[in-house]
Amino acid sequence: MNQSALILRTALLLLLLMYSTDAEMNIVTSDKDVLVGGQILLLCKTGAEGEVTWSKDGKEIDDGEKVVKMDESSSKLIIQNATMQDAGRYTCLCEFDSGHTDKTEIELYVYEGPSFGQTTTYHEFLEGTDGVVPCLVTGQPAVDVQWLRDKQAILSNEGSHLHQMSDNTLLIKNVKRGDAGTYVCQAQIRGRPITQSLSVSVVVNAPPTVRLREEQKKVLAGPETNVTLLCLVDGLPKPNINWTMPNSIDPSRHHFNSDRSQLTIRSVARADYGEYVCTATNKIAESSATIMLHVFEAPEVFVSAEQQSVSVGERVSVSCNVSGHPQPELHWLNKHNGHTVESSGRVRVVDGALVIEEVMPSDGGLYSCMAVSTSGNASRDVAIHTQPGPPHYLSVSPGPSSVLFSLKTLPISGGTPITHFVLQWRQSAAEQWKEVMVPASDPLAITTLRQYTLYTVRLAALNAVGAGQFSDTNNVRTLGIQGEPDSPVLSVDEMKVERNSFSVPVKQSDDGGSPLQHFNIRYRQDKEGAEWKEMQLSPRTDSISLKELSFGSGYQLEVIAINTNGSSLPFTFNFTTGEQPVSSRSMTKGSVIGIVMLIFLVVFLVVDATCCYRNHCGLLMSIAVKLFGYKVPGLKIIEDEDGTTNGEVKLKGISTPRSSTAGVQTKEGGQLREVTCDKASLTKHEKIQPDRDLHHANV
Repeated sequence: MNQSALILRTALLLLLLMYSTDAEMNIVTSDKDVLVGGQILLLCKTGAEGEVTWSKDGKEIDDGEKVVKMDESSSKLIIQNATMQDAGRYTCLCEFDSGHTDKTEIELYVYEGPSFGQTTTYHEFLEGTDGVVPCLVTGQPAVDVQWLRDKQAILSNEGSHLHQMSDNTLLIKNVKRGDAGTYVCQAQIRGRPITQSLSVSVVVNAPPTVRLREEQKKVLAGPETNVTLLCLVDGLPKPNINWTMPNSIDPSRHHFNSDRSQLTIRSVARADYGEYVCTATNKIAESSATIMLHVFEAPEVFVSAEQQSVSVGERVSVSCNVSGHPQPELHWLNKHNGHTVESSGRVRVVDGALVIEEVMPSDGGLYSCMAVSTSGNASRDVAIHTQPGPPHYLSVSPGPSSVLFSLKTLPISGGTPITHFVLQWRQSAAEQWKEVMVPASDPLAITTLRQYTLYTVRLAALNAVGAGQFSDTNNVRTLGIQGEPDSPVLSVDEMKVERNSFSVPVKQSDDGGSPLQHFNIRYRQDKEGAEWKEMQLSPRTDSISLKELSFGSGYQLEVIAINTNGSSLPFTFNFTTGEQPVSSRSMTKGSVIGIVMLIFLVVFLVVDATCCYRNHCGLLMSIAVKLFGYKVPGLKIIEDEDGTTNGEVKLKGISTPRSSTAGVQTKEGGQLREVTCDKASLTKHEKIQPDRDLHHANV
């Protein structure tokens, strides 16, 4: 024990001595467990004056160097460099001055260790083997050992995966990766709380293994094609990965991830075909696996010409080459009939080339050179154009100075659309053929012939290559000049409009070589939504007459002449009917009501004005009083003293029925007298309070 520790213990004993007030004897020590080589310090406090002696296991200690008297009531025992023999029971005996004796005892333990000596703290085991981890512990008097993992005790059960053996060795059966970690060997002095721990690291190693998701990879070459090869590697410590490939690594095309377990090849080319070896290496071993990369090339087709124009009877040849990986098969297809071209016959395939001997119009059309392989298909079309075939199923119809051709089916086109037809005619074999070219969309007619004349005619189709073979000749005689009639003419100068009737002469200049059958007449009012009215007139009609039309209305008129050959163009004509006479107009119901109301209003005003000016009553009188405050002088209400009448009033001594009295005013001596009828009560403006001097009229 060093000097600073001794000083600390001495100070502690002194403090215990200073603050102890117990009168009883006791022994004070810093620790009952003393390491071998350490210092034992015991302080005996008696509590009173007396003679103190020390003994160990009943044997008195008389060494003056060990026993130091502190004062009359305390004594100190010091043992330097303690040994195992210093362990035991120490007794402090005091003979007090008072004559009585007392003692106190304490048990001291001296130990050595525990010590782990040369125990290894790092172990590596190969996965799948048995691992043994020793713990070499020494100590006195005896040492107990316990293995811990994650603060949990490892039992000594021999059947378990982990267990502690009798010699304190830890056994790990069939080491797994989960067994890697830190283990603690804990040693304790038996029976005493003296422990020491040693941490031991266990590492599990595993040889590298390589797994592949795909042993073969197939990809189609192309600038937009990328492929990824994945190498799944395992092992402890973590292996390093290297790749071996058919070509040297090109950083612009070959890219690895962080641990090089994934290789990406960009813009895959045919040259990338081959074996790719993934090798994983650690300190235990090395392992590798091989991925076979198959790179296919899409088929391509190359033809010597995409369009060939050839005349009927000639020979045509179009070569075709195909490429790709694997090498594609070459086939020619006639797209018109969907048949594959064979290697023999007039139309055949020779060394990949399409050959047609003595081209016919039916040979025209699209042919396709096809490349077929497991990596895909490709094709290129070739158009063979030749003249059209001769027209078949042809009929000829004569007309007035004309011939019309009719085709039930169009001729064989020769591989390109028929644009025109060549129409030829002549009167005798000695003459040269005359011809006209007609668009395929127009009627096929020769219109410049003579009437009642025999002609020989024929027809041929024309496309971009040229004219095809002519049809068989037909002999046909034209008819006389007959046709549709001219449009009728209506005379504007002779048109007559009388009120709601209309008439106009009809003139026909030409009947088209065939007698007229009738005239079709249509007319309607010139307004939106009006319906047409129709009628037929005899061909001998010289005028059109329309009656019961609407007055003052515009009309549209159409006249068409009809014969056996058809109809003329319509002759259109516009006219307007006259206005309806005023005398004949019927008065509407609204007009009658308006006239009646006007008459009533006039009568009412006349009566009311008469009442106002003669008798000072009526609506006008009431309005005047309201607006101008007008009061008629001398007007006075005549009432009985009891406010009632018998229905009669007397005017200047003349008795008259009240109902017939309209009201008379007189003026006598400046006083007003009034006679009124009570047929209707007076308004508040008409009532005038009578003067006190007025006499009531006698009723």
